Amino acid sequence: MTKKKILVTGGAGFIGGNFVKYMVNKYSQYNIYNLDLLTYAGDLSKHRDIEQKTNYNFIKADITDYETINYLFKEEKFDFVVHFAAESHVDRSITDPGIFVQTNVVGTQILLDASKQIGISKFVHVSTDEVYGELDYDPTKFFTEDSPLQPNSPYSASKASSDLLVRAYHETYGLPMNITRCSNNYGPYHFPEKLIPLTISRVLNNQNIPVYGDGKNIRDWLNVHDHCSAIDLVLHEGVNGEVYNIGGHNERTNLEVVKTIINTLGKSEELIEFVTDRQGHDKRYAIDPTKLEQLGWKPKFTFENGIVQTIEWYLNNKEWWEQIISGEYQKYFERQYLLRD
Repeated sequence: MTKKKILVTGGAGFIGGNFVKYMVNKYSQYNIYNLDLLTYAGDLSKHRDIEQKTNYNFIKADITDYETINYLFKEEKFDFVVHFAAESHVDRSITDPGIFVQTNVVGTQILLDASKQIGISKFVHVSTDEVYGELDYDPTKFFTEDSPLQPNSPYSASKASSDLLVRAYHETYGLPMNITRCSNNYGPYHFPEKLIPLTISRVLNNQNIPVYGDGKNIRDWLNVHDHCSAIDLVLHEGVNGEVYNIGGHNERTNLEVVKTIINTLGKSEELIEFVTDRQGHDKRYAIDPTKLEQLGWKPKFTFENGIVQTIEWYLNNKEWWEQIISGEYQKYFERQYLLRD
């Protein structure tokens, strides 16, 4: 039998990269195609251990390149698409919203069009809880799949827009699809601009840790390996046309996360430096994953054991993140944090 083909867009990024490794190692009966443009956060070194596997393929391409994407779909006739490719950093969306609209909205539409034309079996669109906006600090309130979309940043607005496009292609053209909306991920190969790897790398270098505002903003933390298993389940068992929230039951304030990392590494909390708050900084995200749990999914990691494993990974893989923060990223860090008004 011919192996079915799964196209993973953004497979050189953080979550997509972990998902590619997960799928290649778990399913020898699938051919996994990793499509990525290799922008600043794209990194193929994480796939060195799977590069020689016969069920792994890499394609360098831009999802906003209509002709290339359509050619690839017609030539390869993919059976499934799992769509991670996106500009994802909120701070960057505030300084340059246009690239987020181009990649996250236009790119998604081009992929949907190509999927429709070849009659794909399922399109799984990986989104974010940020499309729901913010919750207050009431611990009894959670986002469900029926919560209204009220995005507050250019990033989350672009993701909400792409969610609605996916839904529209299902309703209008009958495209088989699922949308997943996850809470904040953490784990191996997380690009060092994000809170947890930023904190780890700077603590290890005895540098101050920038914390926005008062640090009381709350996020629900999800280990990336739990996220991969959830998407795998949705791909195979998700009811056509449905949205599934993926949350880790691990709410923490940003300040709690930073202090946990500092204390685990045996450093002083005096490294914490409060900086001007981010524009439109949502107070709290919290997800109710009951619908997904009814499919049979449960997270395996608590934040307590997951963060220790993550810190250990960064300790054991210094060469990976040190080469990133030594170059162009450092210029971005200075612009974003050190030169703020």
